[in-house]
Formats: sequence, structure tokens, C-alpha cells
Amino acid sequence: MRLTRREQLDATPEEVYALLTDRGFQEAKCEATTGGGAWSADVTQSAVGHRVATTRELPADGLPDVARSFVGATLTVIESYDWGAPAADGSREAVVDLHVKGAPLTLKGTLRLEPDGSGSAEVLDTELKANVPFVGGKIEKAAADPINAAVDVEVGLLRERLGR
Repeated sequence: MRLTRREQLDATPEEVYALLTDRGFQEAKCEATTGGGAWSADVTQSAVGHRVATTRELPADGLPDVARSFVGATLTVIESYDWGAPAADGSREAVVDLHVKGAPLTLKGTLRLEPDGSGSAEVLDTELKANVPFVGGKIEKAAADPINAAVDVEVGLLRERLGR
């Protein structure tokens, strides 16, 4: 199942990138999306950009019974963004890799920051995949809403922290 989002932000790609690769921002994102559950956030510099890695424990409420049979009462979501170097126009792209520990559910694709007028656009282009025969589509549909809700929280935090 394809998940795509395009968000307009009133900041340059460089400003948005600086925030997305700030450990304090990632910690706030984890806290806001776990509702007090356990989490960790790590940001490391690479040769061309940064690697942002988070692990979050989330309740499995709302998932179909077959999905809960894989993960139990909570999901451990492991997420990484591997950011590349900026392009000449200031745009940047990260490889997105999200998976649920112990479950055949993955989200893979890209997150791109690109100039857009006086601000920027954050473009998420991913594929959500549940490798479970017969019920994979049902699991993907159930997982799409919480993933979009988490993206909404992150975009809200970005806008709040950018002060725009």
C-alpha cells in the first residue's frame, strides 16, 4: 500500500533539516507519539548527512487480531532516516526504513525536503507492506491510520518549533 504525503512548511529546507536532525526534536516526537511509552532517539552524523534512529513502544490497540498475534499488547516500532547531502538547490533526501519488531510490517521509501516558494515542502513517498498471506492488505489498512496520525504529530511539532 502506497503512503504519500506532501506538507508545506514556512521554513527553508536547511532549517527543516536542522530541526529534523536535532536530538531534542526527535525526543519530543517520541514522547508525543508514545503517550508515555518507552522510547529512544539517536542522531548521528554521517559523511554526507545524518542518521536519525528511533525506537518506540506503542499500544497494539486497533490492529486486527491476526496482527496482535504477532506483536502482543504493544508494538516496538524501529524507524530510521538516512539523510544524504544537500543538492545544489538545498533539497535533501532521506531513505526511510520503519519496521515493527517481531511482525512482518515495513514502511520503506523516501522523505524529501525541497524548496517551495519562500518555504519548503516535505514529501514522504513510501510503501507500507505487511507480508502476511491473505490478510496482509487488512493489516496494511489498519496500520496506515496510526502511521498518518504519527506523521500529523511530527508535522505539528515541526510547525510549532519553527514558530511559523
